[in-house]
Amino acid sequence: MKFTLDYGRTGLAVEIPAERVVGPLAIRQVPPLNDPEAAVAAAITDPIGTPGLATLAQGRKDACILICDITRPVPNQTILRPMLKVLLEAGIPQKDTLILVATGLHRPSTDAEKLEMLGPEIVASYRVEDHFGTRLEEHTFVGTTSRGIPGWIDSRYVKADLKIATGLIEPHLMAGYSGGRKLICPGVAALETVKRWHGPELLEHPKADCGILDGNPVHEENTRIARMAGCDFIVNVTLDSNRQVMSVVAGDMEQAFLEGVRFME
Repeated sequence: MKFTLDYGRTGLAVEIPAERVVGPLAIRQVPPLNDPEAAVAAAITDPIGTPGLATLAQGRKDACILICDITRPVPNQTILRPMLKVLLEAGIPQKDTLILVATGLHRPSTDAEKLEMLGPEIVASYRVEDHFGTRLEEHTFVGTTSRGIPGWIDSRYVKADLKIATGLIEPHLMAGYSGGRKLICPGVAALETVKRWHGPELLEHPKADCGILDGNPVHEENTRIARMAGCDFIVNVTLDSNRQVMSVVAGDMEQAFLEGVRFME
């Protein structure tokens, strides 16, 4: 039997003996949102577990917004345009809003990738910088978890007056689900943190698996580290198999994330 796997940008053609095929397994079809940007605007106005973004932004001198790197198909422009408008109207200048690419331990973004992720207007108007996980001196120690994992988080994020994380909620092979706290750890964490969070003590646990949050130490530990670093607001989306937005959640890092997980489940 011939299949095309979701690999790279064009897929990967494979041929598999029929007796080795189990399925079909597919995401249940949900109608995509007609106007996802309007849905983001509505979600940040009436979020889950926090005041609206406009209220949170009042009186803040600067902001740091975490975004995924090119390895995640997050519709960054759809998410950011309404948010940046609110921040600007709340009095945070463009020059004081940093868009920080949460690379984790991945390589830095190229200029072409930044344009693809954010579009020319945002790239031209805002500071867009990469996280470098191997540069410990660029991180701030925020504490040690109960399992002894040191929390070293990018200082640009830790020191920001308003901390925002964006992202995509989908099943994740060890953290249960992506999104929420994961933009902070491992997204802007140092190697010294990630090598323990990615270590065998956590990854070999039977609940460190796809779709599991309860009792999953990988999820528990990066949530603890994210709490220590602080997060004022998140905006997360879920996507269908055609990368169309199915839902938007915004607000408290944990409450909004769990609402997105419930939708995905």
